[in-house]
Amino acid sequence: MSENLHPVRRVSVGDLSADIDEELAPIIEVIWHLGLTTWSCCQNAGESNADWPEQLPHMAPVIAAQVGWAYIDFPIDDGLAFLTALAQAGPRDAFYLRMTHWAAPDSWHVSARPMDRATFDQSRESQFELRLLLIRFPSCDREEMLRRLTAYGAGRLTPPGPIDRSSMTARHLA
Repeated sequence: MSENLHPVRRVSVGDLSADIDEELAPIIEVIWHLGLTTWSCCQNAGESNADWPEQLPHMAPVIAAQVGWAYIDFPIDDGLAFLTALAQAGPRDAFYLRMTHWAAPDSWHVSARPMDRATFDQSRESQFELRLLLIRFPSCDREEMLRRLTAYGAGRLTPPGPIDRSSMTARHLA
């Protein structure tokens, strides 16, 4: 639908090299240094897809809800490793709750996307498999993500502890 409208920065790690949205480039660089694979990313999906409703009017509310939300998608196992790294390199706080609990304020949207092999070869019979883990998160979480991924890569893990659910109390939601 639209070309990338966000400024990009070239990220190169080993044999990997790509132009990445500027605000996600440092995160993708650390992810690649951790040996994880990404497929695509966007620093603000609502901005990037703002013209979709011109051709697909039913998408208008979906696109509006994506303003201020970034995403990274991964092969399933690498996406799970990414989430594990974030969880192990920081406390079980409001950030952790957004990652893990569907009812937390600004909770992340994490979904496995089934793909039909026939999509890529229409002569084949349909056969679905899980290949993609799409992780959408509020853009305000980028700084903490980078901090935790960097700590994880340096081996600075946070010992397991209780989950601080205070960000989900009524006084925090008012």
